[in-house]
Amino acid sequence: MGRREQREQIFKLLFRVEFNSPEDMPEQVKLFLEDKETVVYEKDAVYISGKFEKIREKLPEIDRLINDNTEGWDTTRMGKVELTVLRLAVYELRFDEDIPDSVAINEAVEIAKTYGQENSGGFVNAILGRIVKLGDKD
Repeated sequence: MGRREQREQIFKLLFRVEFNSPEDMPEQVKLFLEDKETVVYEKDAVYISGKFEKIREKLPEIDRLINDNTEGWDTTRMGKVELTVLRLAVYELRFDEDIPDSVAINEAVEIAKTYGQENSGGFVNAILGRIVKLGDKD
């Protein structure tokens, strides 16, 4: 599985955060990774679940960063697809040294176009552009 596919699987897993309690997420991760149509190899499962957990740990900080860089929007008003894409991309922009900013933004826009509404790609791109201007990764 390539990085793009892994990122898409992380997006799908992260999407579940909006519909499940924190206590239910370990079971959700297990069910997600057991789905043979989702994850083929053990190394992919390890990467996907590991990155998901890292993102989940940083959600309060990620959401604060998103909220600070939107006008007239906040994480409680955004569509679930757009919010999930932004969370994944903001994590990559701010905390993942292995992902170049341009790749994180491009991949986020593509996921938003695939799973979101007609204007989701532009919405995600605009917010991520503002966040990139803030500075380097932590």
